[in-house]
Amino acid sequence: MRMLGIETSCDETAASVVELGDDGAPRILSNVVLSQIEDHAAFGGVVPEIAARAHVETLDGVIEAALDEAGVPLGAVDGIAATAGPGLIGGLIVGFMTAKAVAAAAGKTLVPVNHLEGHALTARLTDGLDFPYLLLLVSGGHTQVVLVRGVGDYERWASTIDDALGEAFDKTAKLLGLPYPGGPNVERQAARGDPRRFSFPRPLRGDARLDFSFSGLKTAVRQAASAIAPLSDQDVADICAAFQLAITETLEERVGRSLTRFREAFPDLARPALVVAGGVAANKAIRAALEGLCERHGMNLVAPPLHLCTDNAAMIAWAGIERMRGGLVEDDAMGFAPRSRWPLDTGAPPVIGSGKRGAKA
Repeated sequence: MRMLGIETSCDETAASVVELGDDGAPRILSNVVLSQIEDHAAFGGVVPEIAARAHVETLDGVIEAALDEAGVPLGAVDGIAATAGPGLIGGLIVGFMTAKAVAAAAGKTLVPVNHLEGHALTARLTDGLDFPYLLLLVSGGHTQVVLVRGVGDYERWASTIDDALGEAFDKTAKLLGLPYPGGPNVERQAARGDPRRFSFPRPLRGDARLDFSFSGLKTAVRQAASAIAPLSDQDVADICAAFQLAITETLEERVGRSLTRFREAFPDLARPALVVAGGVAANKAIRAALEGLCERHGMNLVAPPLHLCTDNAAMIAWAGIERMRGGLVEDDAMGFAPRSRWPLDTGAPPVIGSGKRGAKA
């Protein structure tokens, strides 16, 4: 089975061809990602209108490049999988409408894919992971802990009550005058800073629920920076180091509660897995903290390669294969409408909270 995947949910225009061989082994035949970082750098973040226009201008070429790199003509794929949500609605419309047109013209099956499901199933593409496992999704738009029981079978255990973790990194970087994208630049500055110079809160520490909060931490960073402005280079490095330490210790405490719940729910699993995905998973300090946390809970940390943790089309193509072979393709996929909000666990209640409440030390 071969699947062409298309991903346009934010500021990457991506296409990929993934194959499930007769031997049951998946292979990524191509994975083309065109980044828009330079287009948005001057604005300090993604501008939806610019992102959508860039998708319009480049998507056809990216799809052609993915097919050429794979050495597979369009007629030889079995389906077209495309991100239909959640994300920036302009980009979603461009990608999904293109997928509809290609599928209709070529007579191929169309598979609408939830972007979060792409992240949730990537570890099965890269590591052959068996169900069930726990997913920690940490990106610019999402911070969630999700129980993955099977394809299409998800239970959200935790989410952020305010900012996503990647958003907190980006806003902190912008506050400190660091260039976009913020996460990698905060990490670089933190490497040369003193993490103990500033004492920032560990949001929701001790709270029995499993959710996250980062708004109050971001506010604490702004207050600390304002108190000593103008900032020297060392001030910026020390603030970044203290911020990153607060994040890693917060994740250890918050995620640790989910790992305890998972071990209690599945006591017969000898060495279960925590899968971490999303752009923030690239942070070395966070990854080291999660590795130590998993070791203490008798679990394995599974982190797909970075280029498959961030937004890409290979994960979308693979999710399309998983859904197609599981008989989970919508009968009226051509009538499916892209949506900016699309929870992975549609039965989970919305998480509502305030930054102030979530930022207790």
